[in-house]
Amino acid sequence: MINTNLKFWRRELGLTQAQLADKLSIKRSLIGAYEEGRAEPKLTTLVKMARLFGISLDALVTTDFSKKRQAAAVMRQLQNVPALGATGTDGADVTSVAEKAKGDNLRVLAFTVDQNQNENIELVPLKASAGYLNGYADQEFIEELPKFRLPMLGQNGTFRAFEISGDSMLPIASGTVIVGRYVADWNEVKDGTPCIVVSKKEGIVFKRVYNRLKEAASLTLHSDNPVYSPYEIDVEDVLEIWEAKSYISSTFPIADLSLNRLASIVLDLQKQVTTMKKA
Repeated sequence: MINTNLKFWRRELGLTQAQLADKLSIKRSLIGAYEEGRAEPKLTTLVKMARLFGISLDALVTTDFSKKRQAAAVMRQLQNVPALGATGTDGADVTSVAEKAKGDNLRVLAFTVDQNQNENIELVPLKASAGYLNGYADQEFIEELPKFRLPMLGQNGTFRAFEISGDSMLPIASGTVIVGRYVADWNEVKDGTPCIVVSKKEGIVFKRVYNRLKEAASLTLHSDNPVYSPYEIDVEDVLEIWEAKSYISSTFPIADLSLNRLASIVLDLQKQVTTMKKA
């Protein structure tokens, strides 16, 4: 989508190829090559483009804005978003990105990048969970969170880590850190997908999500632990959804003793059969 989106947003901003090249500090010929699909921008150039257009890096490479009727309206709303690229005390850039969540609601996603313009993974520990409900879109709050990177997740998306509590998702133990990918379009969440759901009433929870947006404007949240009953949450109450992609835990899974016992019985039977054959 890079070449398509580059042409769309350049025209939306009323810029010539030369003017856009000047803003991105690159040659005009490169703009032509990008728009024609003959070359692909470097990561640092993609980050500059996303900032200039006021969209996320993920949206720049995956969303076809030329097919979105309200893209121009979104762009006008973005003019009211706080200045991009504020620098924190640790040298990390803090970027705010406004995205379409659903309908005409506009959300602001704050995230940080390192000195090489790679997005960090911010960790929301249990002690910061309550504050996250008020500070999830606050640049300064996000800047203060611990940060790390997991190269194995790649560059496809924005990721955040949440420390969970409770036993509703056993065998995932309390205290485990769930790493989730930011979901911009909630309609794309498939039934049974494990997600971190951030909402006004429930706070931060880790559940399997069943999508009922079209028929009931709600999500049904299921626990893997059958002791806990499923419950619905109204879509208007939801602040963010992060699809679980990985987890970090200091607790190793406990071996299933019943399976071990079964394996032992099978082994004994095999030995008996071998003995009988020899006799």
